Amino acid sequence: MKLLLIQGANMEWLGRRQPEVYGTTTAAELDALLLAEARRHGVDLDIYYTNVEGEAITRIYQAARDGIDGLMMNPAGFNYAGYALRDCLRGVELPYVEVHMSNIERRGIPSIPSSEADGMITGMGIDSYLLGLDALIRVVKKKRAD
Repeated sequence: MKLLLIQGANMEWLGRRQPEVYGTTTAAELDALLLAEARRHGVDLDIYYTNVEGEAITRIYQAARDGIDGLMMNPAGFNYAGYALRDCLRGVELPYVEVHMSNIERRGIPSIPSSEADGMITGMGIDSYLLGLDALIRVVKKKRAD
């Protein structure tokens, strides 16, 4: 199984940006944790960071062409005006799990792309990613079985 994680705007600054909200785990530490967890599950995980919504869209289309089995994404700064991202997700029909470290609902942050998600995990800090990876694996397996 091949999965893709897209980290949206500002996520590369994890561990340095607003540690009171996002904690002190760095992007490199999170990547290492997720890659180890993916190996434990026997899946390949590609992690892609971008601060440009159009680059995220291009990467998603490429993933669909390359036969990637599922997408996990923290759209981060793309939440607010992510209509083009949402339309891309609608078009590729990849299994998609959205993750957020903070509880975006409590913070009053809408997520436009979430309407295309198979599910969302929010507010669990770094564990949002681990739970999201597990959820995505389950979604992909279920869709394969259907």
